[in-house]
Amino acid sequence: MGMHTWFECKIRYEKTMENGMNKKVTEPYLVDALSFTEAEARILELVSPYMSGEFSVADIKRVNYTEVFDNENGDRWFKAKLQFIMLDEKNGMEKKTSTNVLVQANDIREAIKHIGEGMKGTMADYIIASVAETALMDVYPYELQDRNEDAHPETLQ
Repeated sequence: MGMHTWFECKIRYEKTMENGMNKKVTEPYLVDALSFTEAEARILELVSPYMSGEFSVADIKRVNYTEVFDNENGDRWFKAKLQFIMLDEKNGMEKKTSTNVLVQANDIREAIKHIGEGMKGTMADYIIASVAETALMDVYPYELQDRNEDAHPETLQ
């Protein structure tokens, strides 16, 4: 997946619990969009088929992931912090730059394995500084067919 602008959208809705009772819950989804406005429109459209009752977008925030490694067999999303180790030519000191990636897996061990596979082509040295499970329910990148080369949903008349 190339350059994406990710927004975390929190959807608030009434969920029927296992005991049959309804409970208001807020669940986060990740959506690829060009703006807050578009993120809201996209997420409403994407989740509405799955919602039986009323629902709303409780919160939208911009989040920074340099890479998203998806994997159909994984049922959870993990956030990993990678540190790249660069040599500063001037003073010969090592400097670290951090970046966040998102990876779909069933557990942390699998997440680490998928990061390794996803980063294979990378020349830079890096370490996995941390991996933590997120609460994300689903991640919606733009599909290629959604992206019209010269026009974008917001600019279409």
